[in-house]
Amino acid sequence: LYSADSCTSTMVRMSVLADALKSLNNAEKAGKRQVLIRPCSKVIVKYLQVMQRHGYIGEFEIVDDHRGGKIVVELIGRLNKCGVISPRFDLKLGSIEQWTNNLLPSRQFGYIVMTTSLGIMDHEEARRKSTGGKILGFFY
Repeated sequence: LYSADSCTSTMVRMSVLADALKSLNNAEKAGKRQVLIRPCSKVIVKYLQVMQRHGYIGEFEIVDDHRGGKIVVELIGRLNKCGVISPRFDLKLGSIEQWTNNLLPSRQFGYIVMTTSLGIMDHEEARRKSTGGKILGFFY
């Protein structure tokens, strides 16, 4: 006999970073004070450090549970939207301006996060260090 709950289909995680940013977004929209992100990855941690440096999120704590790891992020209600850009397009130094116009609501605020040979940073830091890279995502 066929029953629906015996073969529950589980979603396959395509991108851990996309999942993390989506749960950040949803928790912020719901007005939560903190959010649990799992699994944890080095890229997520670096991305969160960039967000924290610009004051969009509060403290975050990495919980190592010998599985995928978890991160508990304190929200301060400043984040409007964050998202991931997939595929990770190449971002030349000259084309950063074009991408910021397309993705961010205004020139005054918001950041594009990119991965460069010098590490994961926002587009302004990449411009200061005059390096290009691949685009990870954005937040504002």
